[in-house]
Amino acid sequence: MTAQRFDKLFPFALLTVAQMYDADRLAMARADTDGASGLDLMEAAGAAVTRALRARWAPCPVLVLCGPGNNGGDGFVVARLLADQGWPVRVALLGDRSRLKGDAAVMAARWQGPVDPASPAVLEGTELLVDALFGAGLDRPLSGPALDLVRGATEKRLPVVAIDVPSGLAGDSGRPLGEFCFQAELTLCFFRAKPGHLLLPGRQLCGEVVVADIGIPEAVLATIAPRFQRNEPALWQLPKRTATTHKYNAGHLLIHGGSEMTGAARLAARAASRMGAGLVTVAAAEQALPVYQSAQASLLTLRDDRPTDFVTALQDPRRNVVLLGPGAGVSPATRARAEAALRSGKSLLLDADGLGVFSGQAGKLASLRRGALVVTPHDGELARLFPDLHGDRLSRALAASQRLNAVVLLKG
Repeated sequence: MTAQRFDKLFPFALLTVAQMYDADRLAMARADTDGASGLDLMEAAGAAVTRALRARWAPCPVLVLCGPGNNGGDGFVVARLLADQGWPVRVALLGDRSRLKGDAAVMAARWQGPVDPASPAVLEGTELLVDALFGAGLDRPLSGPALDLVRGATEKRLPVVAIDVPSGLAGDSGRPLGEFCFQAELTLCFFRAKPGHLLLPGRQLCGEVVVADIGIPEAVLATIAPRFQRNEPALWQLPKRTATTHKYNAGHLLIHGGSEMTGAARLAARAASRMGAGLVTVAAAEQALPVYQSAQASLLTLRDDRPTDFVTALQDPRRNVVLLGPGAGVSPATRARAEAALRSGKSLLLDADGLGVFSGQAGKLASLRRGALVVTPHDGELARLFPDLHGDRLSRALAASQRLNAVVLLKG
């Protein structure tokens, strides 16, 4: 990937758990230039959590739950900084304080208050809970005292501020690792968000997500080469219009419209027009044409009673983008139209029944394509297309994209 492409993706990059560890390591390796030491990163992380917390809550009894790793070290910083501001703060540690190591041990030593064992009993009298137990590094379901704490906090409906991700949530997939994890009102992560912050149910379990700058230099992203980014308008390639732009210079979309279920095709036609398509044509059965003709004044229509009619429509070289599937029905006629569209070499979006006619035949679909391909299945359609794909939604979408050599938008 070119440096220019990286620069474009930097603001929207998402990092996996492993890549975030790499970012920390690379920042510490550059500590003598533009990076930061581990202690500096931990202090900055705790300060960011403290600022966000104070901006949203008035002083109240706070319990900081610290785990045995660096997430717990962040928690000790939060506790110290809040106490310095006069907040009533208690700290509970999961594990033995004498077994803390590295930067976490240093930050624990800087906390001058008592440290209680992490058990449900410490929840009494708490009005705000800071979850610094595990973060995204956990790879197993919560158990023992940690699980009891999650259950207790949930029963008491305590507001939770999570550091990194709510403990018990997988940072890469957004899925709980077991039956329970914290439900946060606010989650603070650092440098870049993770896929799990955006993917359901993680997006809901994290509550409000704040990405804080803690001193990791942007330059480390060139080494990490992140694969994922948030979907943002700045990444879209929309038609650019000038005073001399002709409508055929902005693309001509051909949509196959269903004869009974017309809503999706009409919505797609409207969306394409709004985002800048020069022309939009709907090809549909004769009895459905009045529905499409009345949908919008700019919409063109073609009679399409048989697959051969659609093949004829595809032959116009000015129609360079095709949408097929919504309301089409799973039938031999839809299969014939889909195969013709795939062979045409035009950019093609297959949706709904356009995918349903290839259930269990993803290899056949891939072998027919001659142009750019986008598929937009929901989970059920993806499972029918790829019965052998399993795992979380992100990994299934990636695997499907690689096997089809296509853009896959997994709806959900």
